[in-house]
Amino acid sequence: MPIQMPIVMFLILFPLFTMVMMLIIKGQRLRGWVIKLSVLMIAAASIALLSISINHTGPVKLPLRLEAVDLIMTAILLLMSVYIMIAGVRDRKYGTVFLAGMQFICTIGAEILMKGRETAQPALIMDNLSLILVLLIGVIGGLICIFAVGYMVKYHHHKQMEDHSRLFFATIFAFLSAMFGLVLSNDLMWILFFWEITTFCSFVLIGYTRKDDSIRNAYRALIMNMAGGISFLAGIVWLYHTQGVTSLDKLILLSPEAALVPAVLISFAGIVKAAQMPFSSWLLGAMVAPTPTSALLHSSTMVKAGVYIIIRLSPVFKDTTAGLMIALIGAVTFLLSSLIAISKHNVKKLLAYSTVSTLGLIVACAGVGTYQAVWTAILLMIFHAVAKSLLFLCVGTVEQGIESLNIEDMDGLILRMPKVTVCLLIGIAGMFIAPFGMLISKWAALEALIKANPLIAFFVVFGSSATLFFYTKWMGKLIMIILPGNPQEQHVSRDEWFTMGMLSVLTVIVCIAFPVISSNLIDPYIRFVYQHTASMSRGNILIMLIMMAMILLLPLQILLQNKDKKRVMTYLCGANITENELAYEANTRFHTAGRDVSELALRNYYFEDYFGEDRLGKIGLLTTGLLLAVLFGVILL
Repeated sequence: MPIQMPIVMFLILFPLFTMVMMLIIKGQRLRGWVIKLSVLMIAAASIALLSISINHTGPVKLPLRLEAVDLIMTAILLLMSVYIMIAGVRDRKYGTVFLAGMQFICTIGAEILMKGRETAQPALIMDNLSLILVLLIGVIGGLICIFAVGYMVKYHHHKQMEDHSRLFFATIFAFLSAMFGLVLSNDLMWILFFWEITTFCSFVLIGYTRKDDSIRNAYRALIMNMAGGISFLAGIVWLYHTQGVTSLDKLILLSPEAALVPAVLISFAGIVKAAQMPFSSWLLGAMVAPTPTSALLHSSTMVKAGVYIIIRLSPVFKDTTAGLMIALIGAVTFLLSSLIAISKHNVKKLLAYSTVSTLGLIVACAGVGTYQAVWTAILLMIFHAVAKSLLFLCVGTVEQGIESLNIEDMDGLILRMPKVTVCLLIGIAGMFIAPFGMLISKWAALEALIKANPLIAFFVVFGSSATLFFYTKWMGKLIMIILPGNPQEQHVSRDEWFTMGMLSVLTVIVCIAFPVISSNLIDPYIRFVYQHTASMSRGNILIMLIMMAMILLLPLQILLQNKDKKRVMTYLCGANITENELAYEANTRFHTAGRDVSELALRNYYFEDYFGEDRLGKIGLLTTGLLLAVLFGVILL
């Protein structure tokens, strides 16, 4: 037995033990300690798996022969379909009932059509790509769990709703178990099983509050992802009947003609789970859930499953029309979502559209399928997971502090919540400022896409410009100072501080250590699959590190500044109201040329008439719908 096998089984099975503990333990204090201990063990196991496997040049095959596993997985899938049908009848969501019934019939039909199928060997497989995902799930997902310990206590205090925290945490750990199983499995039926578990868990998490909007958005996510799951199953059945295999590694090695149909059917499920247009609405609706759910779905886990499977299949799409269609779907999603984000006042919606856009860029690179593009896609995935999880969690803390998610209410947050704002600034910098990781990744994406298809590069240029615009105006609001700030960080728990601090440090470390990550993790995978590599030159790496050292002076200066510094009035060309008149308001009130008293107001531009969701969303639905039609037309004709 390979030395990695016990650790792999631990990562898949141990979260299920913690899940059961969450359902049993009633006390918040004891539950919190169990969560922290479990997270520590899961993160340690993830790091240990990486450390003992990083030197391998190819995948580590982990054979596992358990005859009853397939039957148990099928039974669980059928039970989930039955539960969803019952829940759909209860909530009068009859479209969901129909789709769950279809899923039930398709699952039984697949078992009949593939009767006699043996579990693909190796059932589990581990290479550098899966190791990267394991680390993201174990570390980032674990930190989100710790953040949730303190957050959920305050969440129920503010929302004054029934506390279902035990179910919440149990679902999260089931989710982590499924994600580990998904990225470490080689048997496609096993991947599908874990795929559907993540769908079901997201349904529970999004609908946590049981309010009308949460129920509606939970069912929307469920319907779309169930449709993707049916497509995934159809791809497996097609592959088995045409080629007699159901393993991911053998699918990738097939000729493009033999692999294209199942690869497209499976990638369609990936497009849905990665919230690409026209399916992005499920992820945007997930914002109604508690902040840890948003961070979990949007950063390190749920959506990463979608781009992970497309990246896995990207060698099949190289130089194909189907690959071009997938790349264009990603590119259109990237551009339009970035533009729509400009029009958003609500910072959670801004982050949601930003997530959809970044996933679109990853899908575009994976659809192109060249070694440079896939290298970039993996890099984007890493940087996005760390920085975006930090942003979502910080925003949840800010919401509890100022009781608002409107960007216009965040004026001078650097004075009111200085430490949280520094974490926010690090996260924002990680998303768009040179030399932080996302900008490096977008530069690499542009270079790779220009070589492969200049048309797709066009979308990247304009989408990246929109990203610069909406992040810059948000950052400006955070650091602008008009009125004296009253500290509002007393409510932040130690668990939240720990998580935000760790993610801030990780964002910086990942950017600084990016050359090491590339040479030791990404390059070996690319070299094994494509027999090429795509690292940056030493000169560019040196320039990047110098820029990083310089830009880090900003948050350090904010944290180390003298607390006794004098704060003076905002200078308004000598027209301020004098300090002995309305002294507190003198920063924002001034005399106009006619000696009238006016109020200083600084507001962002949102250009809703040009970049509003109603307008660009319809364009996105139509465009990507046509691209999907062409995609399926290519494989059917």
